[in-house]
Amino acid sequence: MTDTPTHVTVKDVPERRVFLALLDDGTEAGGAYYRRRGGVVTFTHTEVDPAFEGRGVGSQLAAGALAQVRDAGERFVPLCPFIRAYVERHPEFDDLRADAA
Repeated sequence: MTDTPTHVTVKDVPERRVFLALLDDGTEAGGAYYRRRGGVVTFTHTEVDPAFEGRGVGSQLAAGALAQVRDAGERFVPLCPFIRAYVERHPEFDDLRADAA
């Protein structure tokens, strides 16, 4: 494991119900899995390949997935603990929460 940041591109793959973190060479470094219904994306699980942990992949994945939710005019529910913790540290996404009180 290295602490060197890794650049990822986040791609929505609706047929797999996942936002993928892709490295420049196309390697799948992780994914944020979801259910989508009625304009609401419910994040259920996020994982990063252990080979890429500690390199910013998870944060870039969360930020990219949430940005795409925003761009699509959708809202989200963070059932996944990783996405929930990310949003707690990044309140700029609070307006997108479908589960906000």
